[in-house]
Amino acid sequence: MAILITPQTKLLIQGITGSFGARHAQLSLAYGTQVVAGVTPGKGGQLFEGQVPIFDTVAEAARQTGATASAIFVPPPFAADAILEAVDAGIELVVCITEGIPVNDMVKVKRAMQGSRTRLIGPNCPGLVTPGEGANSHGGCRIGIAPGYIHKKGHVGVVSRSGTLTYEAVWQLTCRGVGQSTCVGIGGDPVNGTSHLDVIKLFMADPDTHGIIMIGEIGGSAEEEAAEWIARYGTKPVAGFIAGATAPPGRRMGHAGAIVSGGKGTAQAKIDAFRKAGIGVAATPSEMADTLLRMM
Repeated sequence: MAILITPQTKLLIQGITGSFGARHAQLSLAYGTQVVAGVTPGKGGQLFEGQVPIFDTVAEAARQTGATASAIFVPPPFAADAILEAVDAGIELVVCITEGIPVNDMVKVKRAMQGSRTRLIGPNCPGLVTPGEGANSHGGCRIGIAPGYIHKKGHVGVVSRSGTLTYEAVWQLTCRGVGQSTCVGIGGDPVNGTSHLDVIKLFMADPDTHGIIMIGEIGGSAEEEAAEWIARYGTKPVAGFIAGATAPPGRRMGHAGAIVSGGKGTAQAKIDAFRKAGIGVAATPSEMADTLLRMM
């Protein structure tokens, strides 16, 4: 098993004909992902790479191909509308890679999504990977921009706000011969769809996930909320790392959500919450895998 995506997931890609979307559509196809459709208004009826049909609308693409997931590679001014188009079409999982979507747009998206059956990952995220078998992960599923080759099928779940640190944790595990069930990059924007806690609950309920690496960063309170839940209900070992310990107060660092204000969202507060919850804390990024493996 895995969480959120499996080899059976049927993916459509919004913005498949743009240079960025096209490149990662090719990489997902090479990874074994079932890319069943692309969506670019005005280019319906064409084929991508001679095999993936392109549609003008998400609704039409979903109706004709049975797609249940969407990856969004649409420029920031149009990305919020792209998310809502996928929601209106009943897509179950929407993964928004786009960076720089205005916060006001995302607030409207969150409001419009209330009561829908769609789960949003992102925006400004690397996406998800459920590794498949073998060196090329045949039978795996890759949605987004994560490098597929670093993943290995196994039993550790990874959830992170940082794309780069997601890859670092995954590569450390793979180099130690330890595979992953699913790796989820939730993105670092202040208004996003899926939180650490949402993913942690899914990992805890997944019989194929035996341990978890949770990577956070300064800003917000999502990591503390997840830690509080783990302290009460956690049944599996969790190791964590918090990025931004040396960031000056009030300085915006990297992600739009990585800003400390009013004494809240500091690295130390999150680290303290992790320790209180029994989460193993890695002192540096290079120790993430080893910290979890010691606990397991």
